[in-house]
Amino acid sequence: MEAITYTRYGGPEVTQITTQPIPTPLEGEVQVRVVAGGLNPIDWHQRAGELKLVTPFNLPVIAGNEFSGVVSTVGLGVSTFKQGDRVICRVPKSRMGGLGSYAVMPAETLAHAPTTVSLVDAAGLPLAGLTAEQGLDALDVKKGDRILVTAGAGGVGMFAIQLAKLRGAHVTTTASDAGKPFVLKAGADVVVDYRTQKLAQLPNKFAKVFDLAGGEDALRNDVIPSVEKNGKIVSVAGPLTPGVFDTIVPYWKSTLLNLVLRYRSWAVCSAAASHQITYEYIFMRPNGEQLGRLARLVDEGKLVINIDTRFTLADFATAFERLESGRSKGKIVIEFPGAEIK
Repeated sequence: MEAITYTRYGGPEVTQITTQPIPTPLEGEVQVRVVAGGLNPIDWHQRAGELKLVTPFNLPVIAGNEFSGVVSTVGLGVSTFKQGDRVICRVPKSRMGGLGSYAVMPAETLAHAPTTVSLVDAAGLPLAGLTAEQGLDALDVKKGDRILVTAGAGGVGMFAIQLAKLRGAHVTTTASDAGKPFVLKAGADVVVDYRTQKLAQLPNKFAKVFDLAGGEDALRNDVIPSVEKNGKIVSVAGPLTPGVFDTIVPYWKSTLLNLVLRYRSWAVCSAAASHQITYEYIFMRPNGEQLGRLARLVDEGKLVINIDTRFTLADFATAFERLESGRSKGKIVIEFPGAEIK
């Protein structure tokens, strides 16, 4: 099978299309013929080796953290899926492999794909959709809340805006002029141009912030001062906080990592504490059941998968260039040969 692979850690030059053996499902696993794979910032962070101390891989490795496709074979003990089912998946954190012609994943990470969008576009839902939902869960966003979502025009941001509105929250987001139409369409109530306006100078403060932009200076000098006393910031882009790796690495390694993270996040956490608010970094977790609920929201017309661009497998390098440019408005997906568009 064809797969997007990197043989060593580094820049775009280490990535290439290679021929790999088709993986076979073990007990509790499902083999899927991949139709499309979604791209996310974590893809190039992994390629650069930034997470190799936490989730090391035996190189060469097939890239990719989410995909859509059609079930081709099920392993022993799997009753939730059958051959021919259209599915989507956020790959477990201990492996990659979403950008190959075939992928084998634990059944509990899969969900039935939405039926009202193409299977290609459905590949853009798993990682960003789950990240948005779990971030809002961590903030306990509910009806009547005033929430700030930074960098709302990105893949996670546009899901977060829509899901927060479904919960009944009032949503303010940051975006450029180019991103403003997209976040307004997603349902944002107020759009702040981060290039010309300061969050700290807004007349009203926020009880809850979902940070998708990161940047230590921006967090300390602009985002944190915009939060009311006893408020909370949940981030997937800022400094990592102690505890985020506790469930995915051995105890001895998490102890050492927590010491490092305490040092690296000290400035932001201290600034938050001085304003009597809390700051927390979260890692999303694969969850097939939750992903299935998001897929049903898509079919009910309550959640839109915003696709920035679609690329063929042959043009994967251009797809990654688009991802790393930071200019995409929504999700970037790569179609595999023979992809089903219907």
